[in-house]
Amino acid sequence: MSLFDEDEYARELAAKGLDPVQAAEIARRTAGTCKPGRLPKSAGPADDLFAPSGTVQAAAPARGTAIVSDLIDSAATILTNEPSGSDIAYLHAILCQVGLPRGPKAVEGLTVFERVCGGAALRVTAGALWDGQQLIQQPIPYGANPRLVLAWLNTQAVRSRSPVIPVGDSAAEFLRMLGKESTGGKNGTLTSFKKQIQALAACHMTLGFNAAGRAYTYNGQPVKQFEAWIQPRDSQQRPLWPGVITFSDDYYKSLVDHAVPQDVRAMYALKGSALAMDIYAMLAERLHRISGRPLMLHWKSLREQFGQEYQGAQPDKDFRKKFLPALKKVLAVYPKAKVQQVTGGLLLYPSPPPIQYK
Repeated sequence: MSLFDEDEYARELAAKGLDPVQAAEIARRTAGTCKPGRLPKSAGPADDLFAPSGTVQAAAPARGTAIVSDLIDSAATILTNEPSGSDIAYLHAILCQVGLPRGPKAVEGLTVFERVCGGAALRVTAGALWDGQQLIQQPIPYGANPRLVLAWLNTQAVRSRSPVIPVGDSAAEFLRMLGKESTGGKNGTLTSFKKQIQALAACHMTLGFNAAGRAYTYNGQPVKQFEAWIQPRDSQQRPLWPGVITFSDDYYKSLVDHAVPQDVRAMYALKGSALAMDIYAMLAERLHRISGRPLMLHWKSLREQFGQEYQGAQPDKDFRKKFLPALKKVLAVYPKAKVQQVTGGLLLYPSPPPIQYK
């Protein structure tokens, strides 16, 4: 049984005022995210990224169905409603090229994580936080939560033109600000979220990038000050939660100069996959800067940028199996993006950004 009725979705989009031809194309794109069947064994110049990908599997469990439903709803909203001020978030341009670690296996046993791609590099070093009695070692931040948190903090700083950001009275309140539901328990959203924001607040980052023939380095701690309420150890309340987060001056100035606007509706729709979030960020930063002929990205370069963790017998093949389904999700919520799969990689064509630059 399929999760998605392509024809019905196209009719719904057309009923909302979208051109029927464009509605059919977008429905076809979105259908690709709902068919997790086998990937083609090979891809040539004529292969379409959104062509049927093999056998359609049975409907996913409830959680998977909800994720697909959210993605479809977000794609329709983005298509039919121009972004308002509250729909705009900001990422640092360097973090659009080289993202944070995506999963626990990438940082297991590590205190330093490094990713390099062309003229950009990121190094993340785990730090520690003072809990009122001792310094507590924090892990390296990874996954979707730090990406959402950093985007939210960046956005507040850019909008207010201030590096000082109030973050609410509790983790649950902050989760509501981010549009995330709060669930308890050892492995719940709240526990995971608190762990990752504390890791983000404690870490040190080195950002390296090339611009105008020069090499630049930002080396420091994005979060300069982490003001928290301290609770007794035997209390049932949170042991450590920030009231205010302050960016370092260097990071704040670099962010203001190199902020890349993103459609927060797309980011929330992709929050189930850190890889998809990174692909979206890269396309949002890069596509509108292409002029003239399309840009070719080979699988080797794409794996260096997004999949350094794949080091098995067939790393490129293993990486593609993860990358292509994530890319299909991204293009469903970034309908202006023009991307084509060809032999050896992807072609990127000049495309409008998801949020127009002012």
